[in-house]
Amino acid sequence: MRLLVLAAVAATVLLLQGSAARAAGREGPSGWEPIKDLSDPHVREIAEFAVNKHNDDAQTKLALDKVVKGETVGFLGTIYKLIVEVKDGANPKSYEAVVWDGKLVRFLFLFKAVEGNV
Repeated sequence: MRLLVLAAVAATVLLLQGSAARAAGREGPSGWEPIKDLSDPHVREIAEFAVNKHNDDAQTKLALDKVVKGETVGFLGTIYKLIVEVKDGANPKSYEAVVWDGKLVRFLFLFKAVEGNV
């Protein structure tokens, strides 16, 4: 449990650093790498986890369509920052999902709607 709390705090710090750096016109925290193969089965698995977890938490029925964009950084596992396209009935929508993938556990940090072009 302590490891999960530590990972959550560290990931939050990394995300805040990245947001501040982007606002200042710089790239995110050192170590973020774009995902080269967005159709990789493991990336798809992480995206499915994010959508399913959000569905469970928010009692929605979103369905993953595709991963549009993604970055990873290593931290006690891997943190995935993904832009996913989902279907809400017939309506396509885009969301940003941030997932920590550890050896024994996954954790959804963020799942929020993305407005405009991604």
